[in-house]
Amino acid sequence: MSESRTVPVKAVREQQRPAASERPEASASTAPTWWVWLAAWPVTAVFILSNAATPLYVLWQRDIGFSKGTLTVIFASYIVGLLGSLLVSGVVSDRLGRKLVLLPALALAVAACVIFATASTVAALVAARLFTGIAVGAIVSAGMAAVTDVAGQDRKRLAALLASCAMVFGAGLGPLLAGVLSETLPAPTVTVFLVEIVLLAIAILAVLRTPVRRPATRSTGAWVRVPGVPQGTSRQLVLGIAVFAPGITATSFVLSLGPSLLSGLLGTTSRIVAGAMAFVMFLAATGVQFAVQKLRRRTILTAGAVTTTVSMVTLIIAVHMSSVPVLIASALLAGAGQGMGQLGGLSLLNSSVPPQRLAEANAALNVGGYVPAGILPVSAGYLSDAVGLTTGATVFGTALMSLAVIGGLVVVADRRRVPEPA
Repeated sequence: MSESRTVPVKAVREQQRPAASERPEASASTAPTWWVWLAAWPVTAVFILSNAATPLYVLWQRDIGFSKGTLTVIFASYIVGLLGSLLVSGVVSDRLGRKLVLLPALALAVAACVIFATASTVAALVAARLFTGIAVGAIVSAGMAAVTDVAGQDRKRLAALLASCAMVFGAGLGPLLAGVLSETLPAPTVTVFLVEIVLLAIAILAVLRTPVRRPATRSTGAWVRVPGVPQGTSRQLVLGIAVFAPGITATSFVLSLGPSLLSGLLGTTSRIVAGAMAFVMFLAATGVQFAVQKLRRRTILTAGAVTTTVSMVTLIIAVHMSSVPVLIASALLAGAGQGMGQLGGLSLLNSSVPPQRLAEANAALNVGGYVPAGILPVSAGYLSDAVGLTTGATVFGTALMSLAVIGGLVVVADRRRVPEPA
């Protein structure tokens, strides 16, 4: 006859409760919406730095002395740092977690601010831009993926919208802030970077508090590699790059040579005017994304390609007519084109790439975008030194217009072949 024993209820509960190491953490999808917005702040803070130097180059050119070609090399050193960062930051983020990438990147951004504030040589400006590019590379891969992680599966469209808008709004706010502060306060090439250090400190606190976990499953392969996407999602990546690349190349041209164009057309070196033009360009990029967010992704991409094409037509008209209003119209269209290309690309990746590969996928999108954004404006800068700004801008506009048209045709052809579900 077996002996029966009474097991205490508390003991049963303890047996049924998983060990602490096995308990699932609270799902990121349960995080309130304001956490998603907070997760996007580090993206904004770093992108404020990315373009804060734009209206100050005229001061450094005066004090240090360098040509438009050298200016575009300084600008392109940022692209070099960014592309180098993208080779590793997405993979590391997917394997070890977002915070282990974001915190060093924010620290490097603070170091870039210190170098900018004390720069007295071209080498210092190159170093500061290089550090900025490395930080931005980490942010566009790990930072944007962190926004998606916090938003969860049910809010992927919101995550893509906020991450993209955080990028372009910060990119526009930086030059405006630098222009206003440099014209109204002492130490014109110092003050904005002191303010930026404070904004980056807030971003560091936000990352420390952001409810993101280390990945449960990790991707395999080399740690340093050209970023890519999982099998079966390459089509979404190609569509995103086809439109995002011409769009961000157009805005990169405005950022690098826009102040020189304004100086030639207006005869002014006002930092506020240069910063304001960059700000309204990225304000257009921000606003258009909210306007089109509910449209189908391929419709957004098609509209982005058309807008970038029109932007380049307008740029050519502006430099031949010496018209500032037409130049500003071109900048607004360039911003809108980048905004739609970026939103469409990120949305496609968010909807098709699993979380354990999302940071690398974001990195792949940005590699495809920033390679032409680094090469073409630098080529236009040196060409402008050789044959004049009008001819250089015309050649650049024609080449980029062709790329935008090709990108639009790629999207239209794919939409006919594989209709997007409603």
